[in-house]
Amino acid sequence: MTDRTPSEGADVCIVGAGPAGALAAHRLAEEGHDVVILEAGERFDFEDRQRRMERAIRPAHGPLSVWEMGGERDRFSSAGEWFYPLNAARVKGVGGTTLHWQGMVMRFHEEDFASWPIDYDDLRPYYAEAERALGVAGAADNPYAPPRDEPYPLPAFPPSYSDSIFAEACERLGVTMHSVPNARNSEGYDDRSACVGYGTCKPVCPSGAKYSADHHVEKAEESGVRVVTRAPVQRLEHDDAGERVTAAVYATPDGETHRQAAREFVLAAGGVEIPRLLLLSKSEEYPDGLANSSGAVGRYFMDHLFAGSGGTLDTETRQNHVGFITSECHQFYDDPTRGTEGSAGGVPEWSGEKEEPKPDSIKLEFLNYAGPSPVEMALTGEEFGDDLLDTLREGYGNSIAMGGLVGQRPRKENRITLDSSTTDDHGNPVPEIHWRVDARTKSSLRRANEIQHRILDELGVDVSWTVGPESTGPAFHHMGTTRMGSNSEESVVNAQLRTHDLANLSVASSSVFRTSGALNPTLTIAALSLKMADHVDERL
Repeated sequence: MTDRTPSEGADVCIVGAGPAGALAAHRLAEEGHDVVILEAGERFDFEDRQRRMERAIRPAHGPLSVWEMGGERDRFSSAGEWFYPLNAARVKGVGGTTLHWQGMVMRFHEEDFASWPIDYDDLRPYYAEAERALGVAGAADNPYAPPRDEPYPLPAFPPSYSDSIFAEACERLGVTMHSVPNARNSEGYDDRSACVGYGTCKPVCPSGAKYSADHHVEKAEESGVRVVTRAPVQRLEHDDAGERVTAAVYATPDGETHRQAAREFVLAAGGVEIPRLLLLSKSEEYPDGLANSSGAVGRYFMDHLFAGSGGTLDTETRQNHVGFITSECHQFYDDPTRGTEGSAGGVPEWSGEKEEPKPDSIKLEFLNYAGPSPVEMALTGEEFGDDLLDTLREGYGNSIAMGGLVGQRPRKENRITLDSSTTDDHGNPVPEIHWRVDARTKSSLRRANEIQHRILDELGVDVSWTVGPESTGPAFHHMGTTRMGSNSEESVVNAQLRTHDLANLSVASSSVFRTSGALNPTLTIAALSLKMADHVDERL
């Protein structure tokens, strides 16, 4: 029988076993501290990943079944102008959302930190450590990236065949392509094999070549960390003075409730469940929720949005042979209004009207999985034999597409609250997501489409679809709900990632981001988590 009783004499209690919690736990254990992790989900057997891959590619299984999300445990409400599909955006379990992520890991640009209480140089050494921890394959070929002092731990993946098709059009337009830093082994690294090309990176990598945080959970356990699974934390308790957290109260599958005491507490449960837990932990001292004297807990929720377009070419593109992105473009990141010049005339400057907000940062991606795969076509069609073969030959292999991310500015009305009308399997109000896409974000999406269409037109693509301002959705990057700041009246944590209100409560998550940028957040989450762990270590 699994022992889920509290640990005696714990120095640190970490809530959540995703990348932030795993890296912090490993770091603190290596420093000699007694660490316990409370994880709401279960531990998935690595040997079961091929079966999960089959769930991912067979239409008989819904996408949420791959990592067993949904049901009473994972209830939520979406009350904003735009529906937010939360359970498609996260995984509860050891490894967290890195179990189904894409694995793209780039450093935020220096300008992204303009309103933060820390700058790029504060995080620079932690970025390097995070890249070594995750095993990042990359090359220093991005002229728009922030400065770095060291090479990537692993060589970059070579550009795909379809990247070479894009490269000719981009060169004629004066658009710069460069490699994508990937948390995916291009060669054997850290006891994990090189990528063998399953092509199902998202939602599951059967080989383990793509980094997932269960890898560092195992390292942490080897260093003495104890992980208690299926132990959702119900609330945090504090002392009479309201200055320190004294215990995390958690439930177990047998119906028991326990109190885990510790000297320091770290919340690493993601940008939705962290504010929810703080709001659930309201007390007489904190009637609006724990660590919420600023009123900022749950507010400023942000996500990236996807912009894309694609179609077909009268040539073979070999799409769907590669399950991840090997080339991207940051040329329109710091100034998305700029045009380019090339032998074919270039990309025109932003075409917005005077009353239209100027677009924010844009990251462009050159996709490697456009159009249906042969497996999808075969399993979703109603043909057999030669008819099916003819359909596959006609419909597969000539698709091509571009993607991209744009960010949102922090807005107070985008927020996570509690929905008391709906409860989870423990009777707690579920998270309610209030999310809308404002005019500036729509300008960014429209600008991304402008650039993408120019490149696809130059390439001669018969464009058949576009995802833009009115038809897009979130990229599943939860940010901003316990924002960092020097002013305790408008932020939740300080530059050390410790809450302003409670001296022993820290947050390791993209929930502390002040701005979203337009770059995938996980490397910045990892770097901040390592920084936070150093500050916790200093206090112990």
